[in-house]
Amino acid sequence: MPADPPYRDDQPTRRIPRTPPGGRPGVPRRLEAPVPPLEETRVMPRAAGTPRLDGPRPQGRGGHPPQPPAHGPAPQRPARPVATTVRRRRRPRPGRLLLLLAVLLVAYPVALGATAWAKVTEVSALPAASPADTPGTTFLVVGSDSRAGLDEAQRQELSTGNDEGHRTDTIMLLHVPDSGGPTALISIPRDSYVPIPGHGRNKINSSFSIGGPQLLVQTVEEVSGLRVDHYVETGFGGFARIVDAVGGVDMCVPSPVRDERAGLDLAAGCQTMDGPTALGFARYRYSDPLGDLGRVQRQRELLAAIMAKGASPATLANPLRAVPLASAGGSALVLDERATPWTLLTFARGMRAAASTAGISMTVPIGDPALRTPAGTAVKWDTERAVAMFEALKADDTEQLRALAG
Repeated sequence: MPADPPYRDDQPTRRIPRTPPGGRPGVPRRLEAPVPPLEETRVMPRAAGTPRLDGPRPQGRGGHPPQPPAHGPAPQRPARPVATTVRRRRRPRPGRLLLLLAVLLVAYPVALGATAWAKVTEVSALPAASPADTPGTTFLVVGSDSRAGLDEAQRQELSTGNDEGHRTDTIMLLHVPDSGGPTALISIPRDSYVPIPGHGRNKINSSFSIGGPQLLVQTVEEVSGLRVDHYVETGFGGFARIVDAVGGVDMCVPSPVRDERAGLDLAAGCQTMDGPTALGFARYRYSDPLGDLGRVQRQRELLAAIMAKGASPATLANPLRAVPLASAGGSALVLDERATPWTLLTFARGMRAAASTAGISMTVPIGDPALRTPAGTAVKWDTERAVAMFEALKADDTEQLRALAG
C-alpha cells in the first residue's frame, strides 16, 4: 500500500491508526473538533443517584450508549447514617425530693433563729438567791421606757420625750407549763403596791428604777413564790420596729382616742397601726377611764395581734418578710445571762401559744385600783385570789387559772 501523502497545513497532524485500540476493525475513530477552553470553569461533582440536568445522555455510534471504561464504574460508598442524640430528662427521684424538703424544713427555721439570736442583747438580770425551782418555764417580760439608740427625730416620731429615765411601762409573767396545760400570759400593773426587798413597800415599777432588772426579778419572786427562769425586755424603739417588720397590726378602737402624751389621734373603728401608732396605743393611760388596768389589757391584745401576724404562713414562708422580722425581733430584745437560743425559741412559741384561743390572758386579780398610799395612788391586789393564782402557777396547773381569769 502506498504511503499516505504528507499533509501540508499550518496545523500539526498526527497519524490515526485505522483500527484504534479497543475499537472495531475497519471503523475509523471519529474526530472531535477542538473545544476552546473556558475561563474559570469549575466542575462540580454530581452526587450519586442525582439525575442529570443537562439533557439526555449522549448516544454512541448506532444509537448505542458509550462503552464504560474497561475497569468499570467507580464504586459508590454507602451514605453514613447521621448520628442523632436524644436526651431524656431525668425524672427526680421521690427520695431525693423528700430529703431536700427535709433539709429546707430544718435549715430555714435554724437560719431565722440564728439571725434573731445574733441581734439579741444580754443583761445580768437574775439574782444569785432565788426560790426553789418550780415546774414549767416562767419568763418575766418587761417593756421599758428606754430611749437608748433613739435620735432626736425618732424620739419625736415615737412621742417619747427627752426623759432619760429607765422605768417599766409593762410587766408580765409568761408561764409555759411542762404539764401540757394552756400557756398563761399574766399582766402585773406597774402601780401594784408591793414590798420591795430592802426598800419597804412601793409601786412595783420603782424596783426597776432603783435596782434595775435584778431587783425587779427579786421583787416578783418574793411576792409570788415563783422562780423566774428568764428575763426578757424590750424598749420603745424595739417595739415599734417589730410592728413595722410584720407590716403593721390590725386593731379595733371602740371609741376615738386623743392623747397628746402618747401622740395619738385615732378615730373609732378597726384600722391598721404602724409602729409609732401601735406604741402610742400600748402606752396611753391618762385618757383611758380604766387607767393602767385598761393599758395592760391593750398591751396583751397588741402582743396577740403581733404574734398572730408574725407567726402566720404568709409571713414565715416569705423570706423577704421573715428575715427582717427575725432581725428586728432579735435587736429589740434584751435577755438574761443564762439565756440560750433554745430560750429564745421557747419564748417565741410561748407567746404564740398564749395569744391563741387556747391560751390564758389575764391580769393579777385586783382588789382596789385606786389605793391611797405614801407613794401616791396605787393598785392593791385581791390577796386571796392572787395567792390562788400564784399557787396554781407553782404547781404548773394552769387550767385552774381559767376560773380566776373571768
